[in-house]
Amino acid sequence: MKWKNKMDRWIAIVMLLLLAPLLLVIAILVWVKLDKKIIFSQERVGLNEKIFNIYKFKTMTDERDVTGQLLPDNERLHSFGIALRKLSLDELPQLINVIKGDMNFIGPRPLLKEYLDFYSEEEKKRHNVRPGLSGWAQVNGRNSISWQEKFQLDLFYVENQSLKLDMLIYKNTMLKVIRRENVNTSEQVTMERLDEIKHA
Repeated sequence: MKWKNKMDRWIAIVMLLLLAPLLLVIAILVWVKLDKKIIFSQERVGLNEKIFNIYKFKTMTDERDVTGQLLPDNERLHSFGIALRKLSLDELPQLINVIKGDMNFIGPRPLLKEYLDFYSEEEKKRHNVRPGLSGWAQVNGRNSISWQEKFQLDLFYVENQSLKLDMLIYKNTMLKVIRRENVNTSEQVTMERLDEIKHA
């Protein structure tokens, strides 16, 4: 679906221009409230297992303990960061990833590079399509479902991708953002790591 990536790139360019004032305001607030380093980047796995850097607004500080180790996520997550996550505003810099061709708007969410060694051959099929800002797993549970369920939903998307399915995911994503559903703000903050589960 090469046309999909080209269309998404053009839409992302328009959105980036339209949202520039909002992005500037968020960047200033992150700089003031959280950290002088406004953007958080992390290596993720994309189409055909190509590694790329994903971009987000920072939602946590870099506070460390007396030994120099980062404090637990729940202690570094600022109330402003929680608000950004609830509204999914921390994801807006990923428009740059779409423009670069790393991602589409819809597709399986790109996961950490460290997880590559822990996929089954079937699970690796999630990399047969370009990852997305939102996906079938995100509108069907996000962090509230197990890794196994998440992979099953990702593979369903890979095997059944269509414009109709994308439109359904767009609609459900907007509804979840508006209703603030499935946003993890618990003490754990993020879902249990896949590599830790596979090692268990």
